[in-house]
Amino acid sequence: MITLYGIKACDTMKKARTWLDEQRIEYHFHDYKREGIDAARLQAWCDEHGWETILNRQGTTFRKLDESDKQAIDTAKAVALMQANPSMIKRPVLDTGSQRLVGFKPDQYAAALT
Repeated sequence: MITLYGIKACDTMKKARTWLDEQRIEYHFHDYKREGIDAARLQAWCDEHGWETILNRQGTTFRKLDESDKQAIDTAKAVALMQANPSMIKRPVLDTGSQRLVGFKPDQYAAALT
């Protein structure tokens, strides 16, 4: 089963969900702000894509952090930050079972799913 990870109210998430619905692709939606996310899954995503891709440093949640929290980030620190603040996870993350796509790009979704 395909799983789409993200936050329900996010505009990019809405675009991804609309695209999947229009393509009639079944998926499970996991709202990691409401349901949480385990450290092992975040670690696996960071191992696959690098924490620099998974941690959203452009969002307001990250920008509001103390400067000390923004310094010397490594994978372990990134995972801890994202687990404590799921809004800092880049979204959406689409898990097809064989790969994870980070962010929403219709051409990448089409290549992976159709």
